[in-house]
Amino acid sequence: MTEPTSSSIEDDNVVLEYNNNNVKKAKLNSTLAALLDDPVLADVPKNPTLSDVDTLISLELGSAMRVSVIKMDNTSFDVAVMNSAKVKDLKLAVEKKVNEMEQSKMGHRHISWKHVWRNFCLSYHNEKLLNDDGILQDHGIRNHSQVHFMAYIMTRASNRHSRRRKHRFFHGLNRRE
Repeated sequence: MTEPTSSSIEDDNVVLEYNNNNVKKAKLNSTLAALLDDPVLADVPKNPTLSDVDTLISLELGSAMRVSVIKMDNTSFDVAVMNSAKVKDLKLAVEKKVNEMEQSKMGHRHISWKHVWRNFCLSYHNEKLLNDDGILQDHGIRNHSQVHFMAYIMTRASNRHSRRRKHRFFHGLNRRE
């Protein structure tokens, strides 16, 4: 009988450690899947990040708020943000939630959020939330508030938002005599 060499023992240890890590990962994934199927945790996303879990824990402790976003077709969805959140944080939560919903419905799909925020804004009690650094609570947004998507366009001269105007690029081309 030959004695095992140190390299073969190390190889066996690596294989056992690898298998042990795979077993641990499988157990962890099955436990996570079981937890996410629990109706109490229905609001946890399928692939939660640490910040998602932290926000949901803060929501339960009262240091975060749930805001309903009413889309232009009068359907809605809820997002959770911290009580100290700014308009930018709400926009990021909306982007994440919409991307997650689109991913689950249609698979991989890209939304140009730069285009969306150029042509639409969020509003609360007909007040447009245009300043990304504005704190939500300063606008009166509290737990269970409703914000709406609203269409708008920026005028070129003032970089301010105005009523939507028709595109007039081709109107001058028809006046040739």
